[in-house]
Amino acid sequence: MHRPIPTANASPQIERQGAFITSFIPLYAALCSQLIVGFSLSRLWFAALCAASTFIFLEDQLSFAVGSKMKLRAGKLLTLVAVASFAFLALLSLRQPLQTPRFTSRPSSATSSDGLSVAPPYESLSPLPINNSHVHPLDQLVRDAEQSWLRTLHSQSQTLEAAVSEYQRRYGIPPPPNFDKWYEFAKRKGVQLIDEYDTVYHSLLPFWALPPATIRARVREALGFGGNNLMGLLLRDGKAFHVEGGQEWLQQAAVGMTEQFVQHLPDMDLAFNVHDEPRVVVPHDELSRLVCIAINDSLPAVRANPAPRNAFSPRPADVKNSKRIAEVKTTRFNVFAHQPTWIPSRMSCSPESPARALDDTQTLDNLTAYALGELGFVYNHTAFSDVCNSPSFATSHGFFDRPNAFNVVHDLFPIFSQSKMSSFQDILYPSPWYWYGKVSYDEGRDMGWNSKINSLWWRGSTTGGFSRDGGWRRQHRQQLVKKVNGLDKAKILANVNQDTTETVAEWKTKEVSRQDYKQVMDVHFSHVGQCDPGDCDAQREFFDIVPPANQQDAWKYRYLLDMDGNAFSGRFYAFLKSHSLTFKMAVFREWHEDWIKPWAHYIPLSLRGEEALEAMRYVSVEEEGKKQAMRMAESSREWANQVLRNEDFEVWFFRLLLE
Repeated sequence: MHRPIPTANASPQIERQGAFITSFIPLYAALCSQLIVGFSLSRLWFAALCAASTFIFLEDQLSFAVGSKMKLRAGKLLTLVAVASFAFLALLSLRQPLQTPRFTSRPSSATSSDGLSVAPPYESLSPLPINNSHVHPLDQLVRDAEQSWLRTLHSQSQTLEAAVSEYQRRYGIPPPPNFDKWYEFAKRKGVQLIDEYDTVYHSLLPFWALPPATIRARVREALGFGGNNLMGLLLRDGKAFHVEGGQEWLQQAAVGMTEQFVQHLPDMDLAFNVHDEPRVVVPHDELSRLVCIAINDSLPAVRANPAPRNAFSPRPADVKNSKRIAEVKTTRFNVFAHQPTWIPSRMSCSPESPARALDDTQTLDNLTAYALGELGFVYNHTAFSDVCNSPSFATSHGFFDRPNAFNVVHDLFPIFSQSKMSSFQDILYPSPWYWYGKVSYDEGRDMGWNSKINSLWWRGSTTGGFSRDGGWRRQHRQQLVKKVNGLDKAKILANVNQDTTETVAEWKTKEVSRQDYKQVMDVHFSHVGQCDPGDCDAQREFFDIVPPANQQDAWKYRYLLDMDGNAFSGRFYAFLKSHSLTFKMAVFREWHEDWIKPWAHYIPLSLRGEEALEAMRYVSVEEEGKKQAMRMAESSREWANQVLRNEDFEVWFFRLLLE
């Protein structure tokens, strides 16, 4: 039966239907934009349901005829499918809560969509100027970091085949033997990040230039000299065969971290650094040769293998089935404890870098690489922690002034360390300190955001270096504690339009007394140590030393400061798991560089510290900053509880040892 031809009396109905159909155009535009920006099967499925619903309920406008009974059946079927889809989605959400942190877009002001634009530096090596004064730099840095991090989360491989393909795309070679076993282990442990292991690649790249026998011989040489302060772990026949050296808790943690996957590893000897400080720094010319050989010769040879086997080679003859580590009478490690270490530490930097300048009295830090605006917000933490950019670190970080311990070697030795400076070639691995639970987080003693004290809290000791002849004045902890408690002037950003009729913010630099904001800064030493008697006395006189605090007292405060000590700070993960927001000043790098991101999970601070007051003022005083801080604290807590478990440390360590 043909449709009746419309008459003049039907035109109002046609107009109403046309308007009704037109009203669906914005809906479909929104659906299409969502599919383009963030495609997923669930979005595609619900978009299809929406489209089908439109065709069912607007059948008068369809180009084909459908009977009333068929329409009724189609409507019922569509309703049933929609209900089932929503039920499945709800069940999936209940079974897998908190799969991603709550990063949500939020309008910060009338101009937040303008973005943060920068200009070329006014002078060579100076910070990047901010062109857009309508957006607070901290707000924009956070939003940019969160958007970038969400793209990383959504891009992770979901199958073994995809993980292999991504591995080959990133590194240009097939994954190591038993990669399938690692993938299965990672999925079983609920690991969120399957592809983010670039730190492993960069740590191991120079070793591709050395023959395997040379690497094994250097491990035996390092372990064989007792004064090298190393722990040895021998793996044989899929078991932790023997461990010696180091403290008992460190031995237990190293064995425990490998217990669930050691059967998939080849026989090998591992050398672990028992000191906080890193151990291996290779001169730049030699390091460049190693990397060049790895990239141009070794890796192409691996790629050229047409049929790589998913198996390790048999145990080499030089890997003995014995618990005895042969003694070595000499060592290539040099002991420089309590001595300046800047000169040997910068050896791997390029001769053209600021750290290697011939006239060190006239050399400036490369602030362009990492600092933003007059206050120097850290927009690139990798560049900030690159010591080759910053010759000022020689007189502003305790590790370079006089480390408490320093046994260093200038040949490429495979030494596993818990943290390192960027110029060192130690192999990073997840710290047993965290795995063993040396610093705990007692959730029962934490409290909600509104119940916390609105200030930045830190308690600690004068560690970070050994102080002699007034050296404490050149060490990072002392410099920051002095700065935030100073009686001098500081610069902040003030919204000059705040008390006007203007709705657009205008952030301008303003000079204020630091004491005007002393109520939001609770940063003090509680112990003085690692110093000659005279230097210890001088620090007690200079600083306001407060009584020691219990670690669990930290949760009373909304903002927590984490700082480098002799090496990495062991409190960082506990801080992230709390309901507080973490500020972090760190030059030492750890294994988690690909997993924990500045401005998305914490607020980074520079060693200069000029931006510290404004960062703290913004999140504790400005209304938008307060909202942002509370949201960041909860989203970083959620993420930390997903990726800083013992299971995550084990999966990362498994991947490292396979490589």
